[in-house]
Amino acid sequence: MKNVQQGFTLIELMIVVAIIGILAAVALPAYQDYTNRAKVTELIMSAVGDAKIKVAEYAMVKSTLTLSGSGIIINTAGKNVATAGSSVSANGIISVTGSGFPAGFTPTLTLTPDLNATQGVIVWTCAGTPEKYMPSSCR
Repeated sequence: MKNVQQGFTLIELMIVVAIIGILAAVALPAYQDYTNRAKVTELIMSAVGDAKIKVAEYAMVKSTLTLSGSGIIINTAGKNVATAGSSVSANGIISVTGSGFPAGFTPTLTLTPDLNATQGVIVWTCAGTPEKYMPSSCR
């Protein structure tokens, strides 16, 4: 009678567990970066998007980016937007500060408008910190 091996040896199982551990060690930091980028993108989409439209409408009607007395405020409804530190300056620059991020990580985002009155177009320049988590349009 022949003995046929059934199942896996302990060494084979340990190798599989080690491979899964290595893959998890690589995947978790990448996933955390992905979620932080998604939160920063929310700053642009929810908070800044509304303010950009208001600044653009004001600039098109008045043909200037001098917003003194315009009353434009930033919608801080997003869960990742800090109420303090988020504002629209008198010359249309939008500044947003994030909240609810991991310790030691507070993103700031600044959008600067440039009005081309002859063409009726506003070009936005984006900058932010930390650069690692900014969308590609802000790097």
